[in-house]
Amino acid sequence: MQRWSERQVILAISMASAFFMPFMLSSVNVAMPAIGREFSVNAVTLSWVATAYLLSAAVFLLPFGRIADIYGKKKIFQLGILSFALTTFLCSLAPNIRLLIAFRAFQGMSSAMIFGTGTAILTSAFPTSDRGRVLGLNVASVYLGLSLGPVLGGVLTQHIGWRSLFWVTVPFSLALAGMIWLWMKNEWISAKDETFDWFGSVFYGASLLSVFFGFSHLPSNFGIGFLILGIVGLIGFGVYQTKIKSPILNVQVFRHNRVFVFSSLAALINYSATYAIAFLVSLYLQYAKGLTPQNAGFIMMSQPVMQAAFSPFAGRLSDRVESRKIATSGMLLTAIGLFLMTFLSNTTPIVFVIGALLLLGIGFAFFSSPNTNAVMGAVEKKYYGVASGLLGTMRLTGQMFSMAVTTLIFALIIGNNRSLHDNPGLFLKSETLIFIILTVLCTIGIFFSLARGKAKTE
Repeated sequence: MQRWSERQVILAISMASAFFMPFMLSSVNVAMPAIGREFSVNAVTLSWVATAYLLSAAVFLLPFGRIADIYGKKKIFQLGILSFALTTFLCSLAPNIRLLIAFRAFQGMSSAMIFGTGTAILTSAFPTSDRGRVLGLNVASVYLGLSLGPVLGGVLTQHIGWRSLFWVTVPFSLALAGMIWLWMKNEWISAKDETFDWFGSVFYGASLLSVFFGFSHLPSNFGIGFLILGIVGLIGFGVYQTKIKSPILNVQVFRHNRVFVFSSLAALINYSATYAIAFLVSLYLQYAKGLTPQNAGFIMMSQPVMQAAFSPFAGRLSDRVESRKIATSGMLLTAIGLFLMTFLSNTTPIVFVIGALLLLGIGFAFFSSPNTNAVMGAVEKKYYGVASGLLGTMRLTGQMFSMAVTTLIFALIIGNNRSLHDNPGLFLKSETLIFIILTVLCTIGIFFSLARGKAKTE
C-alpha cells in the first residue's frame, strides 16, 4: 500500500468514527421527550441521560489517552469502537431510566477511548501543511453526524420508537471496527517503556466527579462542599503530576505555551456555551411549539448543516491565515446566535429559530477546526497524544458543564418533581435564563481566543 493511500484510509476511518459518535448524541437529544414519557421522569432526571455520557467520557479521556500512548493508539481506538457497539446495544435494552443512565455512562467511557486517540492518529499521519485541511474534513464529519442525527432520529423515534436509535448504530460500529482491523496497518506508540499512573487517574476522576456533583447540587451547603473539594482535588492533581516520572497529563505541554493554554481554554468555554443548545431546542420545539420529533429534527439540522458546510473551508483557511483571527470571529458569531436564543417564547416564529441556528452553525464552524489546528500546531509531534487528549477533555468538560448549568437551572426553577410537559411556562423561563448564562460565557470566550497570541509556524 502506498503512503498516500495509507493516509486516505486513516482519514476515511477517522471521518467515519467522527460521524457516528455525534450522530448518536444528536439523535438521542431529539428522543428525550419520548424517553421522558416512557419512563415518567422529571426534567432533572431526564437531563442525566445526556449528562452521564459526558461525565463518564470526561473522566476517562485523559487516562485512555495515556494508555494509548503506552500500548498503542490503534489498539485503544479499535477497542473503543467495539465497546461502543456493545454499550449502545445495552442502551437499547434498558428497562428503566436508572439502567439507561448507567449504560450511557459506560457508552461515554467507550467514547473516551475513541476521542482520546482519533485526532492524535490523524495528526500523526498527515504533514503539517495538510493538517488544517484534514482536521476541517474530520470536523465536517462530526457536523454531518450532528446534521443527520436530529432528522433520522426524529423519524425513527416517531415511527419506530427511541430504542431504534441505538439499534441502527450497532452494525455501523461493528463495520468500522472491521475496517480498522483490515486496513489500518500502522500503530502509533509514543511512550512504550513508560508506566501508567493508576493513582493519578483515580485521583483525577474522583476530583472531576466531585466538581460536577457539587455543581449539580448548588446552592446547598452540600453542593458547595463537594465543589470546593473537587476544585482542590484538581489543583492537587496538577501539582502531583509535576512530581512523578510518567504522568497521565504532561504539564510540560503547558509551560510557557500561551497559544496552547489559551486555545484550550477557548475550547472549554466555547463547548460550555454551546453544547446544551441541541438539548434545549429539542425540548422547546416539542413542548413549547408542539412539533413532532420528526419535524423538530428537520429544524434542528439547520445548525449542524452549516457547521458541516463551512468547517472544511475554515480548516483550509487556517492553514494560510492566523487561526486566532478565524476562531475569534467564529466565537463572536456564536455569541450573537446565543443572544438571539434568549428571545424564544411561545409566539416566536419558526423562521427566527432557524435563522439563529444557522448563525450558530456558521460561528461554530469558524471556531472549531481553526482552534483545533492552533492547539495541535502549538506542541511538538511527541506531544500530539497529550494535546489531543487534553483538547478532548476540554471539549467534554465544557459539554458537561453546559449540561450542569442546564440541570441546575431546571432544578431551581422547575423543581425535581415537576414534568416539563405540565409546566411549559416554567420551562421557557428556565430556557431564557440558561441562554443568558451561555451568552455571557461565550462573550468571555472571545477574549480568551484573542489573548492566545500568534501561533508559531512550523
